[in-house]
Amino acid sequence: MPHATIHGARLWYQVRGSGEPILLHHGYTASRVNWMPVAERLERDFQVILMECRGTGESEHTADGYTLEQYTADVLGLLDHLGLERVAFAGHSMGGGIGFLLGLDHPERLSKLILMAPIPSNGTGPASEDGERRAKERLEGNREALLARYVGERFRDDVETDEWFESRVSHVVGVSDGHYEGGAQTMRDLRVRDRLPELTTPTLMIAGAADLLMRINLADFKQLPNATLEVLSRAGHEIAVHEPDRVAGAIRDFLRYGIARPWETAK
Repeated sequence: MPHATIHGARLWYQVRGSGEPILLHHGYTASRVNWMPVAERLERDFQVILMECRGTGESEHTADGYTLEQYTADVLGLLDHLGLERVAFAGHSMGGGIGFLLGLDHPERLSKLILMAPIPSNGTGPASEDGERRAKERLEGNREALLARYVGERFRDDVETDEWFESRVSHVVGVSDGHYEGGAQTMRDLRVRDRLPELTTPTLMIAGAADLLMRINLADFKQLPNATLEVLSRAGHEIAVHEPDRVAGAIRDFLRYGIARPWETAK
């Protein structure tokens, strides 16, 4: 698989398909695996770019750089490496935080923006009651306890298989300590809600009705001046895993037709 050295970090990436380019960025303790069901559907019509941020998956576990600002700079660096001036960017969870910063600070690099269950733009959100215990279990490499927690949160038996949870735990244990700790802190530090009215890039927000972040996502959506919304009724936070056909369909239509406004004739 290809790697590129971006801002001192050797980052994994992959380009699939051809057509209008779209970059898919994963969430905090996730990887390309979480986007893959959607990527496999979109590559039939678009050039799909997958990447893994520093500290995760097959990307380098660097000594530092674990902030949303650096993750954003790494995205821009990869675009430069690929010779792409503008792309559609789709970010899930923490990747949505990167999307906020791209849209606010680097709109000239975006054709469209997709925010899928993004982290809160004001750095607040539903706290996990067992978050500290989960972090301790991860630090200790206690796979059994972590697996029990993830399985206990199973939402979709049809797609969240035992193998899926085994893979999920392996990835959480495998991310760098710098990313695990720094990524959590930088998400808490994000403060851009007051700036969201400045984000004029055409934006699609995708939310899961069963996601704890859904109400916060709606609050952020209301601040976006040029956005449309898709809420999936049978999706939790792992929207691309729960509803890959519907997520891919929503993104495909958005890239093709843009925002459907009530005063315009739908095509």
